[in-house]
Amino acid sequence: MTTDQVTYLVFGIVLVLALVFDLGLLSKKNKKITIRKALYQTFFWVALALGFFIFMWLQDGQALALQYLSGYLMEWSLSIDNIFVFILIFSAFSVKEKYFGRALLIGILMAIVFRVVFITVGVALVQQFEWILYIFGVFLIYTGYKMFTTTGKEEFDPQDTKIYKFLKRFLPLVPHEGGGKYIIRENNRPAYTTLFVVVIMLAAIDLVFAMDSIPAVMGISRDRMVIYTSNIFAVLGLRSLFFLLRGAVSRFDYLQQGIAIVLVFIGIKMLGEHWITQWGIGKNTQVFISLGVIMVCIAGSVFYSIFMNKKGLPPDVGADG
Repeated sequence: MTTDQVTYLVFGIVLVLALVFDLGLLSKKNKKITIRKALYQTFFWVALALGFFIFMWLQDGQALALQYLSGYLMEWSLSIDNIFVFILIFSAFSVKEKYFGRALLIGILMAIVFRVVFITVGVALVQQFEWILYIFGVFLIYTGYKMFTTTGKEEFDPQDTKIYKFLKRFLPLVPHEGGGKYIIRENNRPAYTTLFVVVIMLAAIDLVFAMDSIPAVMGISRDRMVIYTSNIFAVLGLRSLFFLLRGAVSRFDYLQQGIAIVLVFIGIKMLGEHWITQWGIGKNTQVFISLGVIMVCIAGSVFYSIFMNKKGLPPDVGADG
C-alpha cells in the first residue's frame, strides 16, 4: 500500500469508530444535549482531529501535516460562523430542542457527502485547468471584503430561501414534527415534516458555506487528502460545537471580520503564488505563514469580541463596526 492509501485507510477506520462511539455512547435519540455533554463531544472531535494531525506528521511528513492543520483550523473557524444560521433555521421551524441532535447529525452527514462531491469536482477542475485558482482567489477576496463590511445574518429568513420554496412547491409538507419522524402518512399519502425540511436546509446551507471554505482550503493545499480530511473532521465537530456555542455565538461580534481577513489573505496568496515562490519563499514557509495568520486572526477576533463585550459595547454597535 502507498503512503496515501495507508492514511486514507486509517482515516476511514477512525471515522467509522468515532461515529459509532459518538452515536452509541455520547448521543441518545430525542434527548437534550447539555452544555457539559457538548463540551465532552467537542473535546472528543478536536482531540481526534489533532490526533490525526500527529499521525499525518509521522506518516506523511511535516509539510502535509501542517497543511492539514491549517485547513482544519480554517474550516473549524468558518463552521463557528455557520452556527448562527443553523440557530435561525431551528427557530424558524419551531423545532423542539430534543430533536436538534439527530436532525443536525443527519444534515451534517448529508453535507459531508455533498462536500466530497464538491471537492472531487473542484480538485479535478483545478488539475485540468489551473487558471481556475485565479478565479477562486478573486472570489475569496470579494467574499472576504463583503463579509468584513456587511453583516447580513440577521436578515436571513429560512422560510424565504429558494431551498424552502422549492421543497414547498414539489413536496407535501406538514407544519409539525410528526412526533420526531421525518416522513409520515396523512390521508394515505406520504407527507414530509418540519424535521425533514430542517435536515435538507442544514445540508444545503452547509454546501453554500462550502463555496467559500473549500476554495480557501485549496489556497492552503492542493493535496486531495488534506482537503478531504480537514473538511470532514471540521464538519463532524460542528454538531457538538452548535450545542456548546449556540448561546454565545452571537457575542462574537468580530469573528466575522477575523474570518474575512483570512479569506482575503488566502485569496491574495492564491493570486500571487507564482511570484511568492519566485521570491524564494518555499512551500513549507508559506504553510507556516498561513497557519500563523489563521490563528492570529481567529483568536484575535474572538478575544477582541470578548473584550468589547466586557466594556459594555452593545452587540449591534459591534456588528456595525
